[in-house]
Amino acid sequence: MIAITLALPTESFDLRHQLREAREDGSLVVGELNNRAIAILHTGVGARDCNERIETLLHKERPRLVISSGFAGAVIDNLQVGDLILAENFSDPQLLASAERILIERKPRLVKLFTSTSIVDSVDKRDEIARASGAAAVDMETGSIVGVCNAHGVPVLSLRVISDTPAQSFPAPPDVLFDIERQRTSYGRLLAYLLRRPGSIGPLLHFARRIRDGRAKLTDAIVALVKEL
Repeated sequence: MIAITLALPTESFDLRHQLREAREDGSLVVGELNNRAIAILHTGVGARDCNERIETLLHKERPRLVISSGFAGAVIDNLQVGDLILAENFSDPQLLASAERILIERKPRLVKLFTSTSIVDSVDKRDEIARASGAAAVDMETGSIVGVCNAHGVPVLSLRVISDTPAQSFPAPPDVLFDIERQRTSYGRLLAYLLRRPGSIGPLLHFARRIRDGRAKLTDAIVALVKEL
């Protein structure tokens, strides 16, 4: 079995629709893809629930490998929205070499990924992460996922797609777009923000299209990997 982690069901939407005989069990969805047994785990955003859910996945499904996937933000200027990235510092070397070969036509970027404890939005914070860690992109879950998997001897491949950059950041403050404590968007808070700043509606719609397109690109890459790994 191959396990694929994504933070939220909205990120796995396209992938789940390609599963056969899918069945849900809390944060876990199990089914078949290209005649392979697949487990999709929704880790939640950030580390709060991630460790416990990964432990449950590894004990319950015993996957032979894990693809840690989802969105990431660029902290340098030469990554663009929609770029696929493979994290060399979080990926098993053999899986990484195989993924580069399988995805060669999709031109993934091989980069260092940094896992943050909070949503990174400002240019100053992105610059600070880039300088201090040498990373090109940032997420909030991969470090936790890899830590647990390493303890169990399960190899990990880290694959993500860039959703935001220093030049193309979020269309609203992060706490308006997503409430980490409640692990969901507060639509009341979002509506209140848009009523106060109606000029944000256009950028928000554009951001939603970026997320949709990035999700499709990520799903395509995951399907290709599942077929070959």
